[in-house]
Amino acid sequence: MKAEDYLKGRGAQYNPVNPFLKQEYVAAHVEGIDEPMLLNSSTEFLTEHPKTVVNKVESPDLGLSYSLNPYQGCEHGCIYCYARNTHQYWGYGAGLDFERKIIVKEDASQTLARQLENKNWQVMPIMLAGNTDCYQPIEARKKLTRQILEVLLEYRHPVSIITKNALILRDLDLLQELNKLDLVHVNISITTLDEKLRQKLEPRTATAAKRMEVVRQLSAAGLPVNVMVAPVIPGLNDSEIPRIIQRAAEAGACNAAYTIVRLNGSVGPIFEDWIRQAFPEKADKVLSQIADCHGGQLNDSRFGTRMHGEGRFAQAIGNLFRISKQKYMQGRSTRPFNYTHFCQRKGRQLGLF
Repeated sequence: MKAEDYLKGRGAQYNPVNPFLKQEYVAAHVEGIDEPMLLNSSTEFLTEHPKTVVNKVESPDLGLSYSLNPYQGCEHGCIYCYARNTHQYWGYGAGLDFERKIIVKEDASQTLARQLENKNWQVMPIMLAGNTDCYQPIEARKKLTRQILEVLLEYRHPVSIITKNALILRDLDLLQELNKLDLVHVNISITTLDEKLRQKLEPRTATAAKRMEVVRQLSAAGLPVNVMVAPVIPGLNDSEIPRIIQRAAEAGACNAAYTIVRLNGSVGPIFEDWIRQAFPEKADKVLSQIADCHGGQLNDSRFGTRMHGEGRFAQAIGNLFRISKQKYMQGRSTRPFNYTHFCQRKGRQLGLF
């Protein structure tokens, strides 16, 4: 791809073939009339009304919990995002489509309330969002995440939030109410402090400085804030681990965690295409070290090893993280959730008229 053809503000630069589709659009000739349509980089919002919005997480790597995603696809455009593959189930591409065709679940809060009313509902933390960012740009207008938090507060249900967007501060009032009952954990993902790297790696996310300010403000308000150094990409951002944890600790974070990048499914070729354009001089080294962490492959689906990897590079990253956390966050921890407050509407007493 020529430099002038590079789609600024996007992570992926193309759509790999969707394995679930029998047909696909292609530009057969450079002068083809369909080419502008195929490369159109504007964002489109599509509405869906699913019957359920909460899914049980079955992965033993994550523990017992649920996942709730008010949006499918993510305009943040993080090139490494594992959720890109899920966009293919909706009939779209894992590359550009993931960033520019955003599915909006308009009735998410109402659907959540109906699910919480199920007599067999088992109380476990709901991860908001475990797949795509619940505070991505469209949330400023749609406010689906805020509506969901209002429902969770009404039902006194525990929630764990992960985001890269400073928009979460808009909902500080609800988060503080949830926190009074030990019903909320906040996870802020900080992949790099290098602004030039962030602009290429996560083109539409908040800057690292803004994310650190989010950590500071939420921590000052008494909320338990965990910083996710994720994903660690060997040869690209692994050397930043100590500084990220130090800055997070200074901002008041009570805990930190990390994962090593894994490039499953279509994410592998999307990432490789990106790094050969963004960092051609580092591409072979980075790809080689990622593979070294996952048994010689870029992808890794093995429970128990896929999150932190294995091998010499993975071990070095793990040791660096543990030493840094011990140095800057020793004695800190995240308060556990309180599961005893949950109450369904049909089980509540009616107030006096």
